[in-house]
This record gives sequence, C-alpha cells and structure tokens, in this order.
Amino acid sequence: MTELKPLDALDASAPAYTRAPIGLLAELTYRCPLQCPYCSNPLEMERGNELSAEEWCQVFRQAAELGVLQLHLSGGEPTLRLDLEEILEGAVAAGLYTNLITSGVTLTRERLERLAKIGLDHVQLSIQDVDPDNAQRICGYKGGSEKKRAFADWVRELGLPLTLNAVIHRQNIENLPAMIDYAVQIGAGRIEVAHTQYYSWALKNRAALIPTREQFLKSVEITNAAKERLKGVLVFDVVAHDHYAVRPKPCMGGWGRSLIDITPTGKVLPCHACQDIPGISVDSVREKALADIWFRGEAFQKFRGTAWMKEPCASCDRREIDWGGCRCQALMMTGDACNADPACEKSPWHEEFAAIAERESQAPAPPFIYRRIGGVIA
Repeated sequence: MTELKPLDALDASAPAYTRAPIGLLAELTYRCPLQCPYCSNPLEMERGNELSAEEWCQVFRQAAELGVLQLHLSGGEPTLRLDLEEILEGAVAAGLYTNLITSGVTLTRERLERLAKIGLDHVQLSIQDVDPDNAQRICGYKGGSEKKRAFADWVRELGLPLTLNAVIHRQNIENLPAMIDYAVQIGAGRIEVAHTQYYSWALKNRAALIPTREQFLKSVEITNAAKERLKGVLVFDVVAHDHYAVRPKPCMGGWGRSLIDITPTGKVLPCHACQDIPGISVDSVREKALADIWFRGEAFQKFRGTAWMKEPCASCDRREIDWGGCRCQALMMTGDACNADPACEKSPWHEEFAAIAERESQAPAPPFIYRRIGGVIA
C-alpha cells in the first residue's frame, strides 16, 4: 500500500476550487444479514480481498492528514468485520470523528460497550418500519425489530449520540408518523427521512417502491409539521424524492467537493455508484496516496466543477449550487452522464422522468426482487 506523502508535495497543481474533503465513507464490507430491496451496494459487488485492519488504519491516517473530519464506518454491515475494534482504534488514533452505520441486528451489548470504550463517537441505526411484520417482509430478517430496539436502548445506556435512518417508500410511507415518534421514544437526536434513491438494487425494485405524488407530498407535510413540533428534541435530515422534484440534489454535496467513498477493496470513489459510468477510471488506496487521488484522480476530476457541463446546466444560475445533480441518474435516463439530471425541470428528459413515477406508482406493486446467491444474502 502506498505510504503517506506530505500534502505540500501533492496539492500544488490542484485546481483552485478543490478543498479538503469533510467526510470519508469507509465501506468495510459488502456482507450483510439483511436483503433490503433498495440496497445501495453495487449490482456487481466485489468479493473477498477486503482491506485489512492495518490498511484501513493507514487510510485513516492519510485521511486525517488530508483534512477529513468525519469518518462513517459502513457496509454492507460493518459489524460483520471481526476486526472492527482494531479498525476503530486506528480511526480514533487518527483523530477522526467516528460514526458507525449499522442495522443493529448483529452486535451484542458487550461488543457495543467495547466500541464505546475505544472511542466511538456516534451511531446511526437503520430501520425498515416500526411495524415488525412489515419490517421483516422488507428486509427479509426475522426478529430484526426486537433486536434494533434493544440495540437502541444500549446506545442510550452507553451515552452515545444516536441517529435513526428510515428509508421511505410506498411500502412504509404511511407509517412515517410512527417512525418519527419511534425516533423520539428511543432517544435519537436526529432522524434521516431518506426517500428511496433509485440506483443499483433499488432501480430493480422501483415499481415496488415508488410512492404516488400524493403520498410523497403528504410525507413532506408530515415531516415539516414534526420539525416544528419537535424543535429542540429531534433534528431532521430529509433526502427528497427525485422523481417528484423540480431541482436536482448536488451529488454527494457536489462531485469531488466534500466526500470520499472507499469500497471494501480500496477503490476510491467520488460517488458510490459511479463505477457504472462507462470509461470512468478509478484509483485504489493500495496503489496511490489518498491525497493524490483526491486532488488529481481521474474519477474525481471528471465531473468536478462546471467545465464538463452541457446546456442547460452550463449557463444555469444554479450550476454552483446543485453542481449538475446526479451523473448516474443522467446516464440512466439519457445514456450520457454529461446531460442534465432529469430531476431538474430544465432537463429535456424531466417530463419523461416524472411520468415514470406517475405510471409505476399508480399500478399495483410487484413483489420485491431480493438479492440472494445460492440462498445466501449477497
């Protein structure tokens, strides 16, 4: 693995707008006991050859030197790494703020306590629904709701801050008020109301997941009312539904502007789904220093800034607000990743994009397509 190099030897030729990244998403493994039909892991997931704990610790040292502040330990299910304690120790030693993103179904209280003693700063717990039967149907894991509730209690007992992540879709959207109440009940300080983003496995299940426009707008009203009612109690982060939008979201806060994603085998990405873009060249931390990849890696340069933009993005007064939106969504809908994100009302493909949601959401929901290989969750 490439040894850490001094930053002053790396950033002299970096474009003037390139700043240090704020966050690093460390996908420790793609293994997971759940089989959520909206899984964001790649369609063709990497098998084996995961970065070792020692390699991850060196990545964290490089990240801290680069200027990263926040580390998100994710997956798959990161707690399936038997060396998670060693990985966390390296992150704490590097001085990073650590957030464990987990389904909460595999950890024991004793192990969570060990992680807390090592210096874990924050926990993000995902739920599929507050209705146990529906949650089990969505993720294919029996008894998950009971384990998640017990896990949330342990987090609170150990004094760790807790965020609740709820991915919202037509199969659970009517229970959004109950999910918000649940966040308060378990002592979460933050809830992420994340409307499903239709990439990767979620795209295969879009017809089963996409809510109607009326359901989505009602969920916005519910969320806004809850924000007012729970001021000082619960902070809301909302990931909006793209198909019913008129403006796109900045991809990862803007391509190559604030976040880095590293896969289990060490590939460094500006966006977790960008490997689907034809011709994109991705570097590995096993071959190059992280700072070198961030400043000069081809994948990070490809859609960084505005020079790559076509019309209507190129002359849009929001081009340095949304940074063109999602490149993967543009590719999926138009065949060209440089085209305008179809979520934007200025895109020539916007009406067709919105019509997909109107059509599929009004039809009966088909069964989920679960990700299994030989009866085992992939």
